[in-house]
Amino acid sequence: MDERHCWTDVLGADERVLDARGPRERRLGRRPALLLIDLYRKVFGDRPEPLADAIQRWPASCGPAAWAALGPLRDLLAAARAAQVPVIHTTGESRPEATLGGATRRRVGDVGRPADYDIVDAVAPVPGESVIYKGRASAFFGTPLASWLRRLGVDTVVVGGETTSGCVRASVVDAFSHGYDVAVVEEAVFDRSPLSHKVNLYDMHSKYATVVHTVDAVRYLQDPAAHPLAPTS
Repeated sequence: MDERHCWTDVLGADERVLDARGPRERRLGRRPALLLIDLYRKVFGDRPEPLADAIQRWPASCGPAAWAALGPLRDLLAAARAAQVPVIHTTGESRPEATLGGATRRRVGDVGRPADYDIVDAVAPVPGESVIYKGRASAFFGTPLASWLRRLGVDTVVVGGETTSGCVRASVVDAFSHGYDVAVVEEAVFDRSPLSHKVNLYDMHSKYATVVHTVDAVRYLQDPAAHPLAPTS
C-alpha cells in the first residue's frame, strides 16, 4: 500500500487486506488532455476563510480546501500550456436560455447569480482553451466533451477541480466508461468534506483511475511519452 496518499488514515482492516494483494499498473497514454472541473467563484468565495464562516456568505463554498488547491492547479495549467496539451474547463450552466441547470445546487431554489459561475482568475481559460457548460454532475452528460476529445485524438484525461465526491467522481466514471485512461491529481481536487475527499479518491483509485501527485502529473504533462507509468498502489 502506498502510504503517500491522503486516504491511508481512514482505511479499515478489510481495505488494507485488499491493498496488500499488490500494486496495480495502469499505463497512461501519450495524448493527454487536462480537464478542470467547476473552478468557479461560488466554491471559492472572495477570500480564504474557515468553512463555517465561508458558507454563511457563499453556501456552496469548499472553504480552505479550494484555496489550497489553487497552487497545484496553476502548476498543472502551466505544464499543459507549455506542452500544448489541450485544456478543457467546465462550469455550471447559468445561461438564461438554458433550461437544464442545477448541477451544483445545494437545495431547491439555490439558483445562484450568473457571476457565481465565472471561473476564478487564477485558473481562468485563455484563448484557445475550451469551456464546457454543464447541467449535471458529469462533464460528459449532455455536453460535447466526448466528441471534442475524440476529435483531438486524446487517450488520457488528467483531472483537477471539484468536488471530489460529486462532479469530479461523476466525470471520472464517465471518462473511464468512454474508454479513456484517467489520472486524478490528488492535491488539485477538493471537497467540502475531508472524509468524502479521502474516501472518493481511494475508491476512484481502486476502480476507475490512477490518483497521482502534482509533481508526477506535471512531469507526465511535460512529456507523456517519457513518463507513461503513473505511481499506483
